[in-house]
Formats: sequence, structure tokens, C-alpha cells
Amino acid sequence: MTWDIKDIQKWSPEEHELGAVIPEAGNATLYKTGGWRSERPVRDEEKCTQCLFCYFYCPDTAVLVEDGKVVAFDYDHCKGCGVCATECPVDAITMHPETEFEGGC
Repeated sequence: MTWDIKDIQKWSPEEHELGAVIPEAGNATLYKTGGWRSERPVRDEEKCTQCLFCYFYCPDTAVLVEDGKVVAFDYDHCKGCGVCATECPVDAITMHPETEFEGGC
């Protein structure tokens, strides 16, 4: 089967196949996406100045903030990329192999 899409720019929404419909917004909040992480961030509360750079730079929104302060990491969604540790201006975040933690890889 071949599709005739030469006029696709003129198609109305009803003319598109169901496969082109996104019934629900793309969102990973309902799915644990950190399972393949090989390293995890660990924050030193003594060094942390609460600048929130880690929160703003985290591509997975895995830095948990309450009352304007970093309180933890959401390891269900953290993929271990290390951006938080790289961007921390006071080196309060370090990356550690998952094997150091109970149940680690």
C-alpha cells in the first residue's frame, strides 16, 4: 500500500489517520525513567548554598524543591546525566556509581 500525501498540507484534521493523533500529552511523570542510571547525584547539605542551579539545569526535573530549597533528588526520574553536579558552583553535588547504593545496578 502506498499513501498519496501530495496534498497533505491542505488536509483537515479529519483526513489524517488515527496514528497521527496524540490523545494524551507526552509526559513521563507516570513512568519511572531513571532505571538505567549508572551514576546518581548526591548533595552535600553543608556545602549547598541553595542557589537552585541544579533545579534550573536538570533536564528531567528530578531535583525536588520545597519552600524554595532543594530537599532531595527524584531518583525515579533522574537519569544520572550529571548536569546538576557540573553546574553546581560550590561542588555540593557529586556523582556516585549506583553500585555504591543498596539495590544499585
